[in-house]
Amino acid sequence: MKAKVYFSREITPEKVVALYRAVGRELPGKVAVKLHSGEQGNQNFLGPDFWRPMIEAVHGTVVECNTAYEGERNTTEKHRRTMIRHGWSTNFDVDILDAEGPDLELAVPNGRSIQKNFVGKDIANYDSMLVLSHFKGHPMGGFGGALKQLSIGCASSYGKAYIHGAGEPEKIWTADHDSFLDAMADAASSVAEYFKDKTVFINVMKNMSVDCDCCAVAEDPCMADIGILASLDPIAVDQACLDLVYASDDPGRDHLVERIESRNGVRTVESAAALGFGTREYELVEL
Repeated sequence: MKAKVYFSREITPEKVVALYRAVGRELPGKVAVKLHSGEQGNQNFLGPDFWRPMIEAVHGTVVECNTAYEGERNTTEKHRRTMIRHGWSTNFDVDILDAEGPDLELAVPNGRSIQKNFVGKDIANYDSMLVLSHFKGHPMGGFGGALKQLSIGCASSYGKAYIHGAGEPEKIWTADHDSFLDAMADAASSVAEYFKDKTVFINVMKNMSVDCDCCAVAEDPCMADIGILASLDPIAVDQACLDLVYASDDPGRDHLVERIESRNGVRTVESAAALGFGTREYELVEL
């Protein structure tokens, strides 16, 4: 059965809310809003002003986890300072999910690369999750969207190293690359299973650099903005974004495609679909 992916070429904070309404799922209880806080120095991440109406519409708490590499977000103290500098903490309730250990371990019984995933333990304080993703390239994953937010995004600092190392955190930057991509899909499946039918996914195709918002020094966007997509299916919404990039006649499209293909980025989507927590088959509904 095809998943529905709602699409708007108009990129405004209000249109984000409209697409959330279109998917037809009101998130219950205490809502975790997973987004990217942005590495200090990054110029491309989507900030509080853009996301404010959506976060306020669900009365959500902005959630993040510490990174596994040097920077301004790899410790709780530094991450909290970055949250203040970037305006998150001054505008919303903020929760760094792995601020204090121990991590929450989620099983991945059918994992292709890993059989367990380590997430920030405070995730257990939430009833549902709204995943707000800035779709763009990524230095290792090829691209970042909903699946990356579910996996690397929700993983604790240790969990990030565990995924990157495909189960061997000490190999964080040296593991077999395809095994790392499979591990991202595995980790994403565990978070999707944790919240079950209490998730909504919104991808915004704006400021599309080949680099991630985790890069302090990132390339400027390489192609024109495309739009906003929303779905109940994280695999379908990422696949739809990839298809829109490939279908674009923008001059910068080839640069982004090269980044995606050189990192075999589609493998994460393929692996996720093989795990069965979503589908690559979708109907694009333009609003």
